[in-house]
Amino acid sequence: MNKPVKEYHAPVWNEPIIMEMGYPGRRGVLIPQAEEGVRAAVGSGADLVPAAVRRKARPALPEMSEPEVLYHYLRLSQQTLGMMNISLFGTCTMKYNAQVNEAVAWRPEVTHVHPLQDEDTLQGALEIVWGMDAILRELSGMDQFVFQAGGGADAAYTSAAVTRAYHAARGELEQRNEIITTIQTHPSSAATAAAAGFKVITLMIDEETGYPSLASLKAAVSQRTAALMVNNPDDMGVYNPEIREWTRIVREAGGLSFYDHANFNGVMTRLRARELGFDACMFMLHKTFGAPKSGVGGPAVGAYGCSAELAPFMPRPVVVRDGERYRLDHDRPLSIGKIREFWGNVPVIIKAYAWARAMGADGMAEAADISVLANNYMEKGLLAIRGVTRSHPGHTTPRLEMTRYSLQQMKEETGVDAHDVQNRMSDFGIDPMWSSHHPWLIPEPFTPEAGEMYGKEALDTWIAVLAQISDEAYSNPELVKTAPHNGAIHRLKGHLDDPSQWAMTWRAWKRKRQAR
Repeated sequence: MNKPVKEYHAPVWNEPIIMEMGYPGRRGVLIPQAEEGVRAAVGSGADLVPAAVRRKARPALPEMSEPEVLYHYLRLSQQTLGMMNISLFGTCTMKYNAQVNEAVAWRPEVTHVHPLQDEDTLQGALEIVWGMDAILRELSGMDQFVFQAGGGADAAYTSAAVTRAYHAARGELEQRNEIITTIQTHPSSAATAAAAGFKVITLMIDEETGYPSLASLKAAVSQRTAALMVNNPDDMGVYNPEIREWTRIVREAGGLSFYDHANFNGVMTRLRARELGFDACMFMLHKTFGAPKSGVGGPAVGAYGCSAELAPFMPRPVVVRDGERYRLDHDRPLSIGKIREFWGNVPVIIKAYAWARAMGADGMAEAADISVLANNYMEKGLLAIRGVTRSHPGHTTPRLEMTRYSLQQMKEETGVDAHDVQNRMSDFGIDPMWSSHHPWLIPEPFTPEAGEMYGKEALDTWIAVLAQISDEAYSNPELVKTAPHNGAIHRLKGHLDDPSQWAMTWRAWKRKRQAR
């Protein structure tokens, strides 16, 4: 097992905020003046701005050259808490984003087009979107995909809205007002079902199996059931082997089944949603398919796919192929309409398409196998660490791509909790561990996800760091509870919900400075 690097220390720069920098007259980019003929034809650009929205004074922006701006943000990036090394960001499938894919997405053929152009000038972009649709159909067994949704929650809401439209078209919406989910399913399923006007029934976990029992599902299903919304495997790596029976029970009651494929990475090419009885599913292109996740609210696509029976209700427009030509199909009278502008985040679709084509079916299968192998390899090392336990110890079968662990024992014996351990991990130059999604089923949780990109040596280092922190927690708990020590920023004093402690805008910052 690798030893953790003790010599790590983050760079520390005495860096002012950007609004405190700059010199009058500095410029990073000089915008050329409009040509004489253009000015004669359209007049002054300022005249095109309505008087009501014109600025009364120039914006108070720092005047800086391009190198000055670049160096400033590079120095800030060097002061991050460990993101320059191993990042096992559980449940989020943080893949390496190949530079060639980034280069393709930044080509002018992508960045210079506009979705309102004539379709004859968009054939290349439409072909790639249609091609990604075809790949996801093959992976899922669904009949059509749309890419408007901006992420997993958007795709879950799309499914809830399609479910509503489907039952309304059949005259059953008033009767079918309940959606069934489970406590370990992503919270967005329950939240979006409620936002779409449904009552939500949440099934609890059987501690022995790690998933709800068939008996609890049968008790919940009725003529009021509109749909089942689940992810499988869940964020603890538990796969429900009875899932075909689940979808059969829901289908016989007249409901639909939606498969949240957020955790698809460990089962790629090993199962197809349609063959498991699902009517719809979603994939996260910004996770499973190698496009950058970029944090909460970053560029993302939740690809929503469904059966031919549900396809008429999908958001419009949908990219279709007519012979050798591609077009946007707006003529869909049963469509739920738009859930986001235009046809989705095309650069993300292009990156995912490039990744999928490069991997191929064999590559995806190998990646899934490596992910599951890496997760179970890590389990052996993690469970040997003092104070670490695994969720649902009664469920003894191997987990898939991730496992949720608990530091509750460590907290009870030392007072060191999961957040203390997270802070201390950054002192070793690695990204602090991911805890978990709500709801908090497991006390003091952490959920590493090795995926397929890290080698054995990196995983050994990650395990070794946690093992050393455990030793510190039992021998010198204050060292861990006061971490981080090697970063540019140490533990904050006070709470982030105290407005006197933070400022999110330049105006708020100035008010804060004046108050002092």
